[in-house]
Amino acid sequence: MGVKAEALTGGFSDAVFDSQRVFKKLMDGMARPGTPQTIETAVAPPAPLATATGAVLLALCDHDTPLWLSSTLRKTAVPGWVGFHTGAIATEEKGAAQFAVIEAGSTIASFGLFAQGSQEYPDRSTTVIIELPDLDGGQELSLSGPGIRHINIISPSGLPEIFPRLWAENNAIFPRGVDVILTCADKFVCLPRTTRIKSVEA
Repeated sequence: MGVKAEALTGGFSDAVFDSQRVFKKLMDGMARPGTPQTIETAVAPPAPLATATGAVLLALCDHDTPLWLSSTLRKTAVPGWVGFHTGAIATEEKGAAQFAVIEAGSTIASFGLFAQGSQEYPDRSTTVIIELPDLDGGQELSLSGPGIRHINIISPSGLPEIFPRLWAENNAIFPRGVDVILTCADKFVCLPRTTRIKSVEA
């Protein structure tokens, strides 16, 4: 299948109903940070985009949504697919993006270049979707904060070792800062900016 043809297929079969189902999962994920969510809606984004990432973008993006994609994704059918199904506008400026997608294996050096919002409008920030090879089997991280009764432990595989430090920097500018969604295959985990993250010592 050619790149153009690939961009036309694999979207929601019922855009309104399917978007609502995915949006409900996202709201539950943000309300309960670190709790794995599974996409149960049929969606087939072009490779290498994960099913969960594709579903989230279809549910949240529209023609007013600036979307930043990391370099590898820009060279695939992904920009055309998202654009066709949502009307989202591609941007190469991290600071202009409402949503951003970083494919598995990419370097994550800082969240500071993405939109941080303002004290008056903290919601005007980027939601960063980070694709990973697995949501288990990596360094254990303890999560605490709103929506977590005591401590929640996650062990995503593929995050850089400096991720807890990068996240602490993100916490430090609250209420500004980015929110993050970790995805793999048909699953995702939400990390809102209110969540505190620490490495679990072995």
